Order: sequence, then structure tokens, then C-alpha cells
Amino acid sequence: MDDTEEDYMSDSFININQDIRPGMPMLRRMKESFKKEEKQKEANEKSRQKSLKVQEKEQRDAVLNVALGNENKGFAMLQKMGYKSGQPLGKSGSGIVEPIPLNITTGRSGLGHEEVKKRKAEENLENYRRKMHMKIQSEKQTADLFKMRMKTKREQLQVKRDLEKSQKACQQLDMQKGLEFPKEVWYWLRPSEEKEEDVDEEEEEEEEEDDAVSEKLNILTAYLRGEHLYCIWCGTAYEDQEDLSSNCPGDTFADHE
Repeated sequence: MDDTEEDYMSDSFININQDIRPGMPMLRRMKESFKKEEKQKEANEKSRQKSLKVQEKEQRDAVLNVALGNENKGFAMLQKMGYKSGQPLGKSGSGIVEPIPLNITTGRSGLGHEEVKKRKAEENLENYRRKMHMKIQSEKQTADLFKMRMKTKREQLQVKRDLEKSQKACQQLDMQKGLEFPKEVWYWLRPSEEKEEDVDEEEEEEEEEDDAVSEKLNILTAYLRGEHLYCIWCGTAYEDQEDLSSNCPGDTFADHE
């Protein structure tokens, strides 16, 4: 084989091995390389910042751990006034021994920021408590008002029932004594006022006012007690006035509860 053929075969072999299409793979490798460099820079910057903080802390601690010497003007003045190292401050020797410690703030907030935040939180908490107290008081007042209305309604219904019971008892007792007509028209229950057993008393409309019904009840119960020695709440006709006074709790519904 001559030199010309060897050169041709050598060139062909090199071209075959170098046909690697460097377009897209090369760009990808360059991007990956740039990303690695950026990450490395960030890591180096963080490490540098951390090391600076560590150095500052170490330098600060080292300075604070060194006792003041005569070269310090403030310490020299104290010594002239009779102060000795390790001795409490003050004329009576009741002052502090160690210097006031430093309060290192690592955040970016200004002086007094934490105090403002604390005061704001306390104000918000106080406002919340005040609102909750007002809400509870309002709900309690609403509940008390509802209970009062229900109690009043029950009492009004009880008065109407007692008046009807008194009218029925008065009619029966008067007729037993031979009376054909009541002493007062309303002492007896009129036929138009008689109620069916299956009628709900709470749903019926009353023409009279509640005060008038209550006054009629007082008058009629007094008549029954005086004329017939009868108490509608005891459901008993007593033998005489002494028996009534001794054994009946009183002349109202509340006395019999």
C-alpha cells in the first residue's frame, strides 16, 4: 500500500469518528454547564455570608468576654471613684455586677417594632373580647326577653282558665242554693262561651282585655270564698271560715304553687 492510499484511509477513518453532529447536544451541555456555575456561585455567596455572620459573632463574643482595662476611660473614672473589679455598683453596693447584656436583633425591623406588634396584638385581643362580651350580653337579653314574654303569655292563659273554672264552679254552687240567675251576669259561664273538649284554648280569641279578666277573677274568687267557702285552686268547699283560713294556702294561684 503506497502513501497515497494510507492518507486516504486515514482521512476516511477520522471523518467517520468525528461525524457526531455537535448542534443540539452541544447547546444542552452549555446550558447545563451555565446552571452548574450559577448554583456554585449561589452556594459560594451563601457560604460567604454565613461565614461573615459567624466571624462577626465570634469577634463580638471575644470582645465582650474581655474585661475592661485601665485604657477604657469609663472604667478608669470608676476606679478613681473607688470602684474595684467585681464589686457591685452603687454607694450601698446593691447595684449590678455584670454589664447589661446586649440584645442582638437579627431581623430587619427597627427599634420598638416588637413592642408595637405586642401592643397591637393586645389591642386586637381586647377588641375581640369586648365584641364577644357585647354579643353574649345581647344574646342573653334576647333570651331573657323571650322568657319574659313566654311567662307573661302563660300567666295570661292561666288567668283565663281560672276565670272559666270559677264561672263554672259559681254556677254549680249557686244553683245548688236555689239561685236561678247569677248575681252578676258574668258570674256564670254563658252558653256561647262554653268550649268543646277538643278545642285548644290557646287558639281562641278573647274579646276582653287581660287586665279586665284578671280583675274579674279576683272578684269572683272572693265571692266564692265568702259565699260558698270554696277555693277553685284547692277544689274544695270548706266547712266554715276558720277551716278555710287554716287549710287553704291563700287566695291566689301563686299561693298554691
